[in-house]
Amino acid sequence: MASPAVINDTTRRMEKLEFHHPYTPYAVQEQFMRTVYDVLDKGDGQIGILESPTGTGKSLSLICASLTWLRNHKSNKFEASMQNAGEAYKDEPSWLVDQLLRRKREELVQRWEDREKRLETIRLKEKSLEERGRKRRRLEDSIASGTGIAADADEAEWLLDDWEDRDTSSRDALSGLSKESREVLERIGLGGPRKKEEDSDILEEETKIYYTSRTHSQLSQFITELRRPAFPSSLPASLAQEESSAAEPVKLLPLSSRQRLCINPSVARLGSVQAINDGCAELQQSKSTKKCSYVPNEELLSQTHQFRDSALATIPDIEDLHHLGKSLAVCPYYASRSAVPGAEIITLPYPLLLQRSAREALGIKLEGNIVIIDEAHNVMDAVANVHAAEIKLSGLRKGRGMLGVYVKRFGKKLKGVNRVNVGRVGRVIDGLTEWMDGAMSFKVLLSHTVHDMLANPTQQEHGIVEANDLTRPKGIDQINMFELIEYIQESKLAYKIESYAAHAESEINPSKPGVKSSTPVLHTLVSFLVALSNPSSEGRIFYQKMGGRDPDIQLSYLLLSPTHAFSSIVSTARAVILAGGTMSPFDDYKNHLFPTLADPKVTTLSCGHVIPRENLCVWTLTGTRPGGPSFEFSYQRRTDDEMVKGLGLAILNICSVVPDGVVVFFPSYGYLDDVVAAWSRTAAGDKHPQTSIWDRLQNRKRVFRETKGCSSDEVLQEYTHAILGKGEIAASPAKGKGGALLLSIVGGKMSEGINFSDRLGRCVMVVGLPYPNIASPEWKAKLEYIESTTLANLLNSDSEKKTGSKVTGDEAATRAKQAARDFYENACMRAVNQSIGRAIRHQGDYAAIILADRRYATERIQKKLPGWIRDGMEARDGGGDAKSSSTTLGGLMGSLGGFFRDKAATVTNAKPHDG
Repeated sequence: MASPAVINDTTRRMEKLEFHHPYTPYAVQEQFMRTVYDVLDKGDGQIGILESPTGTGKSLSLICASLTWLRNHKSNKFEASMQNAGEAYKDEPSWLVDQLLRRKREELVQRWEDREKRLETIRLKEKSLEERGRKRRRLEDSIASGTGIAADADEAEWLLDDWEDRDTSSRDALSGLSKESREVLERIGLGGPRKKEEDSDILEEETKIYYTSRTHSQLSQFITELRRPAFPSSLPASLAQEESSAAEPVKLLPLSSRQRLCINPSVARLGSVQAINDGCAELQQSKSTKKCSYVPNEELLSQTHQFRDSALATIPDIEDLHHLGKSLAVCPYYASRSAVPGAEIITLPYPLLLQRSAREALGIKLEGNIVIIDEAHNVMDAVANVHAAEIKLSGLRKGRGMLGVYVKRFGKKLKGVNRVNVGRVGRVIDGLTEWMDGAMSFKVLLSHTVHDMLANPTQQEHGIVEANDLTRPKGIDQINMFELIEYIQESKLAYKIESYAAHAESEINPSKPGVKSSTPVLHTLVSFLVALSNPSSEGRIFYQKMGGRDPDIQLSYLLLSPTHAFSSIVSTARAVILAGGTMSPFDDYKNHLFPTLADPKVTTLSCGHVIPRENLCVWTLTGTRPGGPSFEFSYQRRTDDEMVKGLGLAILNICSVVPDGVVVFFPSYGYLDDVVAAWSRTAAGDKHPQTSIWDRLQNRKRVFRETKGCSSDEVLQEYTHAILGKGEIAASPAKGKGGALLLSIVGGKMSEGINFSDRLGRCVMVVGLPYPNIASPEWKAKLEYIESTTLANLLNSDSEKKTGSKVTGDEAATRAKQAARDFYENACMRAVNQSIGRAIRHQGDYAAIILADRRYATERIQKKLPGWIRDGMEARDGGGDAKSSSTTLGGLMGSLGGFFRDKAATVTNAKPHDG
């Protein structure tokens, strides 16, 4: 426990921090930045789980806090090194110590100045190029797409190398390349041990920030925000002032896959990541007759260094690096690595950070560095996705055909290990095909699956398959799968077979394009085999039948727990920040990403919103009238005719009060279809027997509806035009009570990444609680896994040591079941919170949020809502009782009427805050 003096000193130091925010930050932004800084400053494996609503400048706050800390950390590290040097020379005469320290300072400052001057020269050159229009011309893609694969006289392109003669030197980020290529790249510092004498022009590699988000567009937005603030020099303040070097531009490097960075037309056109990776590595092999001319080598050393310096000088995005590589005729994928040591912040998409093999391929080292995961509400799903794999029966048959074509041509040339392993690949395909064929016709099934089918015929279409049962046909279980996977990956077998099959097809029928590697059947098989090799406790394999004109069956691997996969990040990084607009509820991140981490190492924060309290109206709608039936859109009750009719009348009344845009989120596409069908029917007892609720809604507002096959862009554009017209501004005052109603789906295309700001979303309504399908094999497996692992942990002796008391079997079983229920409910509430977050996008925005289900009035559910939503809930009598008028339609209409009358009178063209 820290002493009060230490705590007070820390508090005073944090209060004096200047975060270099380009605007005047809100109080919630200050709170957010201080929390981020504190987590990074503590280090030692600290975790921050931080929630800041969309519209509160979260990305800019992350940038200002993390880079302020990084510059301070580098400055303090230099001061500490000077102090340590002084201690080392303490037995020397004072005049000698002063001389040595002065020389060391001068050398560091000189190196810093040389680097900054070089980068500044490049910035000026870039600016000049932009002014003359050169940048626009660089953006034009002048390289035409390549033609089909040319046949080689000896067809060496597709023939497998002798496995016994392969280079078995230690593998690293350049594994897969020839020995000659590796030696050249290592000599210029692109993969091997970096030589100090070749690095005299840049500072040594220091602490970095790895920033990751879900999509490339989100990373591009982050980079745009990164260009706004300015930060002080990383040199100590005294030196920076002496040298008039008080400012230092940020050094950013965006990393990506070969798929986005490759500039070789013959490789880039292959389409898929796996095929491009293999195609690239194949061109670097010593016997290749088509060496890639863009891979950095001694002849391209000047261009590689120019690429490095330009990247660090200009805060580029991925597209900029691609065009820079093309303009210099050097591969941006490999040349980027030369910029890694000098970069302060590195951006990359989820898959490249969350998967260990991807990090190793890019040479990413997390030890001692900072990891920031933005949009982290879906990080658990993202971890599962990067480890997921699936394969279809139709794909296996296609792959078997490709293998047959290849063996027919090259079979006699295959010797030793190559012949054996090609045969093993064929055996694996045949064994999996046999099982899937049997499952399609119900001839060969798992014993427990047969029992399940007899008990419940509905289970015939999908289920769980044990890996042992799947690998029994053809004796697949006798094959060393790890060895076979390594062989396929290093020999580029999948690439060679698929590319030769495409070539053979084009020769047989020149008018018909050959098999394209953009649908990499054998690469898909390799991914599935990797998943099949994982411990059975970590994942499950599912089968799913697909009907239609061409019946098929699919095997899918699902990672049940992200704990093990995420632990390599948590255990190595200095600190990890999980940030998002809607992170609530927090418990799942603690329990399933880092369950063994001590509580003091985890910091949580749920920020309030930047909007004033009077700009938000939150309402729990539990029914239409006092004494009437409650709104409870559970699976058992959701088809109740009276409740569905009541919902329609409630929305009709809401649309009469709310101006402009109303967005209503339903639990599923199927339920929305059922509700619309019910609203479209007329009832004899209605006051308007000739007019259905659906017709009345369309008379009140223009109605738009999200469907499974719809284009979200088209629907959103039409919805926007219905509210704003063409050429109007979203924040302009409402014109009457018209507008539009959008019926959408929680977890659908409109529930994440789309902003319903200002007039587009004056009211957001969520109907029911969108629980996932608990009867699906995937969710049943997840919940069984959580229950079993929680039970085992509770009964573990280590658990007893932590709690100080022994947990009984019955108590442990009860708590394990509750843990599974909480996980299930938390998944539902994260989806709800994402949908709610579509409204209120800036300080001047205002909206009503309506939660239509009596269960939203319970304390358990309300605790899982974001803090700013809970703060905005109306205080009513009745405590959420469904029969109380304060939570029924009458109370809601009164509250909405007052809210929007007040807004119409007081809000005049509020503009967003730039931060």
